[in-house]
Amino acid sequence: MNIQLIIELLNRETGGNLSGAYYARIREWEAWWRGCYRPFHQFRERSGPQLIRREMYTLGMAKKVCEDWASLLLNEQTRITVGHRKSSDFLQGKDGQGGVLGQCDFWHQANTLVEKAFMSGTGAMVLRLGGVEVRDGRILPHGGQIGVEFLSARNIIPLTVQQGKIREAAFVSETLEGGERLIYLETHTLGRNGYVIRNRYFKEENGELKPRSLPQGMAREMETGSDLPLFSILRPAIVNNVDEGTGLGLSIFANAIDCLKGVDLCFNNFCRDFKLGGKKVFLNQSLTARDADGTMITPDDVAQQLFMNMGDNDGLDAQRLIHEFNPSLRVEENTGGLQAQLDYLSFKCGLGTRHYQFERGEILTATQYMGDRQELVQNAAKHGLAVRRAVEEILRAILWAGREALGMDVRPDCPIAVILEDGYLIDRESQRERDREEVQNGLMRRWEYRMRWYGETEAEARKAALEAAQDLQKSAAG
Repeated sequence: MNIQLIIELLNRETGGNLSGAYYARIREWEAWWRGCYRPFHQFRERSGPQLIRREMYTLGMAKKVCEDWASLLLNEQTRITVGHRKSSDFLQGKDGQGGVLGQCDFWHQANTLVEKAFMSGTGAMVLRLGGVEVRDGRILPHGGQIGVEFLSARNIIPLTVQQGKIREAAFVSETLEGGERLIYLETHTLGRNGYVIRNRYFKEENGELKPRSLPQGMAREMETGSDLPLFSILRPAIVNNVDEGTGLGLSIFANAIDCLKGVDLCFNNFCRDFKLGGKKVFLNQSLTARDADGTMITPDDVAQQLFMNMGDNDGLDAQRLIHEFNPSLRVEENTGGLQAQLDYLSFKCGLGTRHYQFERGEILTATQYMGDRQELVQNAAKHGLAVRRAVEEILRAILWAGREALGMDVRPDCPIAVILEDGYLIDRESQRERDREEVQNGLMRRWEYRMRWYGETEAEARKAALEAAQDLQKSAAG
């Protein structure tokens, strides 16, 4: 998919001056994530008069770093509490596993999105409405289906950025319709009455975009009548020091490319030492023979043990007849260099200096363990704010669609808490004890504590907290 063609189309239609230069960097980050950045990982070696193409051994650490951040920030223990029972049931079902989120396989897809957002610098969750009725451009609450599309930075074109937040955007993706590969362009722009969503399909032919018909049931344009965006943007919580004006974020390893190179150079040297480090045995030609076809036969080919020396030398010199050479594998030097490069990489990517350790026999106390990961804890809290905000925004968009398109009795403005479990960083009991202290110190209200730890709605938590306080007063009075 040629993103530059879409950008040129949007510039012609809006008179804007969008640039596609930043997407070259995104393609480079994606190549590192996939494990092969050709300008670095492919090289040539001379073998006589010929040049032989070689590929460097790689650990693929760019993907590993993104995987680890995704596992830390959004995992199977992530949960949400919604302060309105019907809204909660609509989102996640009565058992917490169903509803719209269950139908969309939301948590698995969202975890994948976090990985790709940390790879490409930006990710988007875009609400998709199917089978809805649109009249005069407005959505009617007569039913339909709600879906969520998960897109990485190469599919996102910011149109309006205010205070660093993407307010309007175009989302581009490839789709297969009737065996034909098409480009789907969806724009979300603000009008006088709220967001306007426009849908278009194109076929790329000879470097040009040819319009195609929309699938049946898809409206060309619809007004939401609301300034609530039907998309949410996720970016790693690091400042873009490449190009702040695009509205797109920065890959988590954008400033650690040299560290990725260092890791792969060390790993490549390690693997090549093993590849070239096999035993070498040199035989004097007098110990070999040739068959009728001229093929050389060594003693081991025929299990020969008796030889006759026909040379002029006196005696048998073992070094002259058979010489064994065992190249050094340099295991200690290679592992030391590789470990140092991994330490630099984890430090540059915000994981701390000891996140990737392959040393054996070292036992750390819990205090040492947490101390070594203090930087990771701080950065996880920072990135966690961005993840919670993005998830909450798309949940409100889903609730809006449930009310406006499906006619459900749900509330987009109800309290929503996205709870990211960080048991890897802070064990669950310690986290609960911390929240108890915050309640005692007046930093957290009792009903908020109940919502987080008992899974109650806001109304249920407020009622239970009030009853508990009243019972406590009665006990004190009696």
